[in-house]
Amino acid sequence: MVKILKFFKVKGFYQLIIVFTVFAITGSLSVIVANFLVDYFPYQGSTSILLFWTLRIIIIFPIYQLLLIIVGTIFGQFKYFWNFEKKMLKKLRMIK
Repeated sequence: MVKILKFFKVKGFYQLIIVFTVFAITGSLSVIVANFLVDYFPYQGSTSILLFWTLRIIIIFPIYQLLLIIVGTIFGQFKYFWNFEKKMLKKLRMIK
C-alpha cells in the first residue's frame, strides 16, 4: 500500500480514494461529452470509421484535461490535479 501512495504522490488512503474517484468520473464524463460533440460532425456511418475515431480521440484528449481540473477542484484536489496536468504537458512537450 505504501508503494501505491508513493506512486500517486498522495498523503494518505483517503486522498488516494478521492484521486481514483476523480479519475473515474472524469474518464466517464469525457467519453459522454465527446459522444455528444461527435454527433454534431457529419460523417457517413461505417464508410468514415477512420474519420469518426480520429475525431473522437482528438476531441476526448482536451476535454479530459479540462474536466480533470474541474472535477478535481470540485473534490478539493485542485493543486494535486494542476500539478498532474503540468507534469503531463511537460512530458508531451507542450510546456516547458
